[in-house]
Amino acid sequence: MIEDIIPWITQDRKDILQHVGIRFNDGTRKNGRDMSLEDLPQIAGIDYWVSIKGRKIRHCPFFFRAEDGKVYCKIHDAKPNVCIRFTPWNEGIRDYALNCPACRDTAP
Repeated sequence: MIEDIIPWITQDRKDILQHVGIRFNDGTRKNGRDMSLEDLPQIAGIDYWVSIKGRKIRHCPFFFRAEDGKVYCKIHDAKPNVCIRFTPWNEGIRDYALNCPACRDTAP
C-alpha cells in the first residue's frame, strides 16, 4: 500500500525502503531507497520484501527470533499494513513467519 511507504520516505527510513521494490505504471522498477514523494502517483505496485539488489526474497528481513525462542519484528513501530493485518494468533497459526503473506513461505 502506498500509505505504508509515505512515512518511510518522510522519515528517511532507508533501512526499510532498501527492502521494498517499486513497480511504476510505465513498467520501470526502482528500489524504495531511491523513492521520493513525487514518485508516488506513478506507482503500480509494491513488492514486500526484496534484497538490497532488488531481487524478491522469501523471508522477512525484519523477522528476528531471539535466543529465548520468541519472535520479534525489528520495525514493529513502522511495519506495513500487510504485516499489521496478519494476525496468526487469531487463526491458530503456530509459526507466524511461515504463513505471513509478506514473508512468502520461509523464515530466516
